[in-house]
Amino acid sequence: MLLSTQVVWLFILAIPIACIAWTVTHEEVFKEPREYCLNRCHNGKTVAERKFFYLFTCEYCFSHYVTAIMLIITKYQLLFDDWRGYLIAGFALVFVANVYMSLFALIRIDLKKVRQETENEEAKK
Repeated sequence: MLLSTQVVWLFILAIPIACIAWTVTHEEVFKEPREYCLNRCHNGKTVAERKFFYLFTCEYCFSHYVTAIMLIITKYQLLFDDWRGYLIAGFALVFVANVYMSLFALIRIDLKKVRQETENEEAKK
């Protein structure tokens, strides 16, 4: 695969990774399982238990596992045609997906701020 094609794949594959990781770790649809994981993360009896459940509450951590699944499904490799290509692709996908999630979080904060300002101005009238 040409390097330019690999780079396009990198930025496109990172989109569903970011979407899945963000949805599971932040959105209302997974609120109850996330709260259960948060409880087990804070109150687990062993370090292994606490760390395992933490993975479902942290978008960065969870994105590593989503990336691993995507690499298995797509067989995407970056720069090399062997195990090194999978390794580099994995870390590159996690990085790009987390940039996407950070940008999304900033946009949401800005939208929330604008919405709150609008509500405050309407309440003054």
